[in-house]
Amino acid sequence: MANLHRTRRRPIGMGRGTARAIIRIFMATALTWCAGTMAAAGADLYRAKVTVTGQGETNRIFGFAVCLEDVLIKVSGALKLSGDPRLAAYKSKAKGFVTGFSYRDQFFGKPIRDEQGTRDRPYDLTVEFEESKIDDILKTLGLKPWLSHRPRLAVFVEMEQGVRNYIVTTDGTQSDLQRDALLAAADKRGMDIVLPGTAALAKSNITGAELRTAPFPALAPIAAEQGGEVVLVGRLVWNDRDLGWATQWQMDWGGRMHRWQVRGVTFDEAFRRGIGGAAQVLSGNGDPVTRSSAAGGNKLH
Repeated sequence: MANLHRTRRRPIGMGRGTARAIIRIFMATALTWCAGTMAAAGADLYRAKVTVTGQGETNRIFGFAVCLEDVLIKVSGALKLSGDPRLAAYKSKAKGFVTGFSYRDQFFGKPIRDEQGTRDRPYDLTVEFEESKIDDILKTLGLKPWLSHRPRLAVFVEMEQGVRNYIVTTDGTQSDLQRDALLAAADKRGMDIVLPGTAALAKSNITGAELRTAPFPALAPIAAEQGGEVVLVGRLVWNDRDLGWATQWQMDWGGRMHRWQVRGVTFDEAFRRGIGGAAQVLSGNGDPVTRSSAAGGNKLH
């Protein structure tokens, strides 16, 4: 085995000029990285995703229309655009606002059994829209892009279904589906969210029942620990008659409490309404509208 020789080198001195040059290079690199990150985040606002069946043009055109509405809501923060009849004219020609699209096979790696299976195969269709055209549509609708800082939401959600009662956490196994749905809802509405951990809730003695009456200042330390800037609290109660969730949301912002409800929906839709409603308030587009199912529902306490 060859001998390893170590040579002791004298330290190289660094003059002030060299140090300043290195600092300038570092700062320039950091600013370039931050600018790139901000640009990427802005570009994400003009991108949406929907599940379609097959890659045929008919389903693709339908997907473009769905994604156009989602992008208009995401860019402006105005959840009130959901189902707005004024969008019909734009959705019918959504293809003209698209700059690119791509597919992801949800059954990637699984064999296609026959030609029928090819047509029925589900795909995630991701659509990119031209920013200036989206901005022009919003202007026509009396809205504008929400491009300023979007506060990170610390989301506290209580789920109640019969005797089951729990809070959706970042690490609890019983709320895996709800956690994934909340993250998907946040991505759809262009928001960044954090969820509490089970240890943090236990340390603060906060359970589902306590969450209903806990003052927002009591939740602030848990939110801050996770990097949350604004607290959003939701309560979902399962209603057998509606076959859906009755949901109540509240958020303290702008010196007052904002509250809204939605009834008779899946928890996925309830989360989209909750986070989308918070975005509408934070973007200055007014309070969300409370929605009820035709069958009514259990009263939220």
